[in-house]
Amino acid sequence: MIKIAYDGTNYKGWQTGDKTNGIEDILNSKISKLTGENIKIIGTSRTDSGVHSNGNIAVFDTNSKIRPDKFCFAINNLLPNDISVLESNEVDENFNPRKHNAIKTYIYRIHCDTIRNPIKEHFAHHVYYNINVDKMITASKYLIGIHDFKSFINPDSQTIKLAKQIGNTDEYITTREIYSIDISKNDDMITINIRGNGFLYHMVRIICGTLLKIGMNMWEPEYIIEIMNKKDRKYAGFTLPAKGLTLENIEFI
Repeated sequence: MIKIAYDGTNYKGWQTGDKTNGIEDILNSKISKLTGENIKIIGTSRTDSGVHSNGNIAVFDTNSKIRPDKFCFAINNLLPNDISVLESNEVDENFNPRKHNAIKTYIYRIHCDTIRNPIKEHFAHHVYYNINVDKMITASKYLIGIHDFKSFINPDSQTIKLAKQIGNTDEYITTREIYSIDISKNDDMITINIRGNGFLYHMVRIICGTLLKIGMNMWEPEYIIEIMNKKDRKYAGFTLPAKGLTLENIEFI
């Protein structure tokens, strides 16, 4: 099992489908070169184009003689500078991270200043406005717990398309549990830390865009309740840019 960090700026996401310029594509290619085998990794989270990671998890089978705990050092010599394997270790051969319950932590960063800072450009969404963080914190509390998050999913997602194809509109398809949302501001940077048991397509970015509109005093915090009850994407806020989002951690439970 490997833990991977990457700057997603120059990539089409974790999985491209056409074996070009995806994080998964790069790792398959470089690990195959290192081991002399045809390696196909299984990743835990399929992050979107432009999204970053500080702890995505993947597994693969290999007969390589490289010690599992030393594999990260060997593969990092072949990887580009914007991808790194932080840890490597051996797990049970039947372990599949996609089928294992996990707590996923995402962080979204919003840079608030009248002047755009190029140093922060790749890892935060820039806004020129004054943001009421207290209102964002109040609004976020309505999202904690088990809810139907249909208002916070891109309607073009495979989840929605599949549900329509099979005529299934059951709430469980778009129901998720959010364990916590912590929002803080340090100087000119707002950080939104979201922990949950899983997230729908664009869900975190839409939640953060909705909270941002509340912080801009466009809506009151209680409007979150109405958004969830509507179960319709058009009532929620912006889908914020991918560059501000980082998959921070995956904890298997």
